[in-house]
Amino acid sequence: MSSEPTNTGNWRHTLHEVIFEADTPAGKAFDILLLLLILISTAAVILESVTTIRQAIGPALRIAEWAITIIFSVEYLLRLLAVKHPLSYARSFFGIVDLLAILPTWLSLVFTGTQSLVVIRALRLLRVFRILKLAHFLREARLLKSALKASLGKIVVFLGTICTLIVIIGALMYLIEGEENGFTSIPQSIYWAIVTMTTVGYGDIAPATVPGKMLASLVMIIGYGILAVPTGIVTAELVRPLKATVSTQACPSCSAEGHDPDARFCKYCGDAL
Repeated sequence: MSSEPTNTGNWRHTLHEVIFEADTPAGKAFDILLLLLILISTAAVILESVTTIRQAIGPALRIAEWAITIIFSVEYLLRLLAVKHPLSYARSFFGIVDLLAILPTWLSLVFTGTQSLVVIRALRLLRVFRILKLAHFLREARLLKSALKASLGKIVVFLGTICTLIVIIGALMYLIEGEENGFTSIPQSIYWAIVTMTTVGYGDIAPATVPGKMLASLVMIIGYGILAVPTGIVTAELVRPLKATVSTQACPSCSAEGHDPDARFCKYCGDAL
């Protein structure tokens, strides 16, 4: 009675080592092959969007795309089988990316044009940091994630203030310029305020009166200062050192990464590493 769970555990462990780990020759070969297929698939979608190439080898590119999509679909199912808690992997960042990598092609059977979204699978190339054992890059990614998370509250307050300011500026410009100068409504004026404050400057709407130009000049100057604020907020969090290093090992239960080098248990699900 004890042999069946043992065999199942060994089978799952072997599959996990090949698919999720890059420390073994089989695992590294699997990941390198996976990266090559991602590059080929992304290139095929990009080339198919060029009219001359599509007319010449369009059918061959579509066949290649479908073949790779089927391979990725089988691989996704194997990843679900390789972990003890499939839902944990499915809800993880790479789990969502892996699913999005195969959905566009299947959806193209119902919705025409969705296959162009296959380029999303280029995000899977992020696994190259783990494959090449660039653990310090994983540490930097963890640092960036922590900085963005710590900055979220400040950025939300900042954006709320900016949105209020933009509405006020848009209303003022609508009052100053009016419909005869292209500012046909307050929403249209708000659009102008956003374009001007972000220094994009499409030029499809421009003030014609002296007061309007003075307000526009003020908005442009404010825009240069505003652009630096969110950058400063995130930078202030980035300079706080993250002393802990991380390993490239993936949890066999939930597939989570980013553990400490000496960790014996997963900090997300608690299972042994």
